[in-house]
Amino acid sequence: MRLFFFKERTMKKKTKKIILIAAAVLLVLLIAALLIVPRQLAMAVYRDNFGKRYASYEPLTWTMEDFDTLQREKHLFPSNQGQMLTGYRYSQPDRDARGLIVLVHGMGGGHRFYLNVIDYFTKAGYDVFAYDATGNDESEGEAMGGLPQGLIDLDYALRYIKAAPAFEGLPFMLWGHSWGGYASGAVLKLHPDVKAAVIVAGFNASVDMLESEGRSIAGNAIDFVLPYFEQYEQETFGDYAAMSVIDSLETTDTSAMFIHSADDEMIPIEISFDRYYEKFSGNGRFTFIRYEDRGHSYVFHSPDRSTYIDAYNANANAYEESMGKLTPEMVAAYHENNFDMHKGYPVDTELMQQMLALYDSCTMSPAP
Repeated sequence: MRLFFFKERTMKKKTKKIILIAAAVLLVLLIAALLIVPRQLAMAVYRDNFGKRYASYEPLTWTMEDFDTLQREKHLFPSNQGQMLTGYRYSQPDRDARGLIVLVHGMGGGHRFYLNVIDYFTKAGYDVFAYDATGNDESEGEAMGGLPQGLIDLDYALRYIKAAPAFEGLPFMLWGHSWGGYASGAVLKLHPDVKAAVIVAGFNASVDMLESEGRSIAGNAIDFVLPYFEQYEQETFGDYAAMSVIDSLETTDTSAMFIHSADDEMIPIEISFDRYYEKFSGNGRFTFIRYEDRGHSYVFHSPDRSTYIDAYNANANAYEESMGKLTPEMVAAYHENNFDMHKGYPVDTELMQQMLALYDSCTMSPAP
């Protein structure tokens, strides 16, 4: 009987040990499920969205041939990982510039989408420095990497401009759209000597954009994954990841203009313009311009373009009906032969004059 009880106690100890081991394994698996798996998922989703290069869609992109007098000078400069970025200094012949406007493009391609804006500013007396961000058009980089990379690239662009003798003595301002608008505002904490910034449809912070886009896709489930996105950005981009437009503007005396449209489906006005207005509307160094029906990509274009666009689309549809199914090459050829870029994408001159008034107020010497 004693031997039996001894064996029974031994078996109970072994059973208890097995249960503890099993519990430990389950705990590890649970931790993996709660911590490791969501992190890996977040990293995969992030890389899927930002782990690729972007190239401008040529049929809808300006070329230098579209402008009679615009001239440019090529500049190459390194960004944070040694990748070389391609930029250009744009100007008009036979005149001295009163200042330098650094133009920062949005996602989806390089800076040539904005050559009409660049041409306008140069004809108004400014030189413009514009470049392609990492992983876009002419610049190096296997991918754009993430939203904070745009802020990093602008930081390095401004470092290059400040160190280059060719730009010495020129007061410099910023103009950014969308992704570039976020970068143009957030970078001011690092470069408080920027005279003025025009922020067109620019979101406040990277995390705001990740949360907004994630919530539109996954609903409230984004609240569980968002901390992993933030952690990944912190590990990848360091302090840049946490920088925001509002925080940066609170640390500088830079004048800023905010422009946005309420129907913007790319950058919700609630996570950008509305926040800026709530924070700074009582401060005289900020200007706010709100539209209702200009969308995202063409908020700085004249609303008169819609008449030409409607007529062009009607003719293009009739052409497609007469030809049957069109190949991408046929579409591009039709566009090249029939679309007038200047009629399709005219800048809003009244709005551009307001931008110039801001720049002029920061660059012109006060009367004696």
